[in-house]
Amino acid sequence: MSVQDTIVNWLFSTQAIRVCQPDQPFWYTSGTIGPYYINTHFLYGSEQAANELLKLIEDCVGNPLTFPAKIAGAIQLQYQQNPLYHDLCDLVASWLQPYSFDLISGGERRDFFFSIQAARLLNKPHVSILKNGTAILSNNGFTLHKILNANDLKDLKVIHVADLVTEASSYQRAWLPAVRNCGASMPWTLAVVDRDQGGREYLASEGTNLLALTKIERKLFENALTANLITETQFRMIEQFIKEPKQFMLQFFETHPDFLDQQIALGGKNRERALRCLEKGYGHKNG
Repeated sequence: MSVQDTIVNWLFSTQAIRVCQPDQPFWYTSGTIGPYYINTHFLYGSEQAANELLKLIEDCVGNPLTFPAKIAGAIQLQYQQNPLYHDLCDLVASWLQPYSFDLISGGERRDFFFSIQAARLLNKPHVSILKNGTAILSNNGFTLHKILNANDLKDLKVIHVADLVTEASSYQRAWLPAVRNCGASMPWTLAVVDRDQGGREYLASEGTNLLALTKIERKLFENALTANLITETQFRMIEQFIKEPKQFMLQFFETHPDFLDQQIALGGKNRERALRCLEKGYGHKNG
């Protein structure tokens, strides 16, 4: 089995990629709909295990000088106990090994699932970047921690390891500024999944080359269809969405005229996203 086939199997077996039934599309935060949803952090082994680590990160991140070691300890245990996560981390490390760099960085929260273990495996220091821009340096044993100041990493090279790249908005907002503020550069970044939605191009314009274990494209779903992980109907739906996402939505709303009303009636996030969808000019509300 090829590396790409293995990754596709991992994505579907952990439900890191979920494909909807034809009449039940997924809501995206932007107020649009689509046929698949990606939770790359489920590659930690399962949804339950991933949610437990997310909670641990949330509980610990308020103490920046102690949280990296606590998170690293949990991740190391999972690496030892879960064969899928073990093999994925080894694959990430093998992709990074040919490059010349000084440190590995990861951003709060989901990047930590992959960046921290990669740093351990490659015997590199790790920079944990928080959403507020704070950067914490840990040694490769995750026992020494320091909040970084301007130019503390002067002229060093960082590889940022991410779970997912979409438009690279987190890089623009926090990851790149934090690394540069420390005096370092980010010539490369590795993502487990590239959603192929403009992130690669943005990063290239900032001097950062994107490496990705896999990309969300037609070929990935072709492999899933061949492996009987999705149906022919689901594949055609995804194919249409990848080619023309706006047309996919308009056609769905035309053939399901009550969908938005039903979603609004459900309340909560469904209502919020349905109303956002209407504000964007998609679909129409009956009555």
